[in-house]
Amino acid sequence: MTRVTVITVAYNSANVLPGMLGSLPIGAPAIVVDNASGDVATLRGLVGPVVTLLEQPENIGFGRACNAGAALANTEFLLFLNPDARLMPDTLTQLVAAADRYPDAVGFNPRFTDDSGAPAFKRTCHLLPRSDWMPRGQPPADCALPVLSGAALFVRRADFEAVGGFDPNIFLFFEDDDLSLRLRKRGKLMFIRDALVQHTGGNASHPNPRVDWLKAWHFGYSRIYASRKHGRRFAFAKTLVRAIPRALSPRVLFSQSHRAESWGYLSGIVHAQLGRPNPGDRL
Repeated sequence: MTRVTVITVAYNSANVLPGMLGSLPIGAPAIVVDNASGDVATLRGLVGPVVTLLEQPENIGFGRACNAGAALANTEFLLFLNPDARLMPDTLTQLVAAADRYPDAVGFNPRFTDDSGAPAFKRTCHLLPRSDWMPRGQPPADCALPVLSGAALFVRRADFEAVGGFDPNIFLFFEDDDLSLRLRKRGKLMFIRDALVQHTGGNASHPNPRVDWLKAWHFGYSRIYASRKHGRRFAFAKTLVRAIPRALSPRVLFSQSHRAESWGYLSGIVHAQLGRPNPGDRL
C-alpha cells in the first residue's frame, strides 16, 4: 500500500510497537518518531527497508513528533497511528478506497474496537457546541464526523500540509481536535465503517505521581489553550469551576495519584490562562 505512509510516535513503547508494525501490510512504509525513549535501543532493531526510525534528542511532544515524521513522507496519504493500535489486513485498503469514494473529504477515522471487540467511538469535543456532538453509539454506516480521533487519523497529505500540520504549541492532548477543526475548513471528516482498527488504549510507560501530574498538567493546559484558540467563550471559568472541587476533594489527602492529577490539572489550567508558553516535559 504505497499510497500511504504510517507514522507513529513512540515514547517507551517498545513492548507494543512490534505488534503494531507487524499488523501493517507487507511493503507499507512506516516512520517511527522516538521522543527520547529509554528503550530506543530496542526500537533500533525494528528498522528495515520500509521502517524508518527518527530519533529525537528530547521529548518534543506528540504533535511536533507527528509533524517531523510527516516531513519525511512523500505518499499521497498519511496514517497517524498509535503504537498500541493494530490494523486488520484490509484496513489501509478500505481507507484508501474511502478516500477515492469521498473526494471531498480530507480526513478519516476507521471503526475502533478495544481488545475485547467492544466498540469505541469519539463523539464529543470540548471545542464544539453540544449541538455538533454525535449521538451515542457507533454509526452503522459511513458518515460525516465533527472531529477525528488521533489514535488512527488518516489524512490526505496535501491537506495536512495546507493547514500546517499539528499545532506545535500543543505538547499533548487536544491536538487531534485542533487539527480536525482546521481540516474541516477544507472538506469533510468521515467515519469509515468497513475500516477497522483495534486500539488497546494502553501505555508503555510506567505510571507514577510525577507522570500523573505531568499528564494532568498538559490536559489542563491544552484544554484552555485550544479553547481560546477556537473562540470558546468562558472556557477558563467553566473549567476552573470544575477543577477546584477536585483539587480540594478529601480523596487527595489519601491518594498520591489523585493529588498529583488534581493539582497538576489545576496548575495547567492557570498557566494556560496566563498565556505562558508550554514547556513540554521540562516542567
